[in-house]
Amino acid sequence: MPSVSILLWQWFVLSDVSSVPESLERLEVALTPQERFEEYLQSKGQRQTKPRKFLVEKIFAQHAHFDADELIEKLPRKGEPNYVSSATVYRSLREFVDAGLLNCFQLDGRTVYELDYGYPPHDHLYCTRCRKLIEFRSEELIATRDEAAAKHGFRVSGHRMLVSGVCRECSKNRRKKRKQDLV
Repeated sequence: MPSVSILLWQWFVLSDVSSVPESLERLEVALTPQERFEEYLQSKGQRQTKPRKFLVEKIFAQHAHFDADELIEKLPRKGEPNYVSSATVYRSLREFVDAGLLNCFQLDGRTVYELDYGYPPHDHLYCTRCRKLIEFRSEELIATRDEAAAKHGFRVSGHRMLVSGVCRECSKNRRKKRKQDLV
């Protein structure tokens, strides 16, 4: 029987990743992200604040990957309505991860966040040139994961796969050969 790494490699080489949509469709959920977070806060004996509420609305207004600094850049400045301090942003992002609203992972030395609540499990392709993240789902990959886990008596609670490489656009735009390189 081929190893899991060989199966993953075969899956990656044989799959037409270009046919995978760049964003994933939302799943139906019982609560809004705001309600889910309020439920989490109640379980911790904490209260909802205006800055937290504003952050949940801002983050869930679009499906994007971001780091804390990118989020802070998009927020109102000090003295403007709905201003949120940097400290509150960093603390709230940790709470949103703990509440199951966001996932986070390390990428190029920074913590990147993505929406988790209301989205199916998925993995990423990462272009090391333009830093684009492409999301994809693969039932074959999940089946391979589950098969390997069963073989080793392992109970899966989740997984994360990040494939690094160069995207189609960057491959097309690669540096033209110089005349001296052709000699």
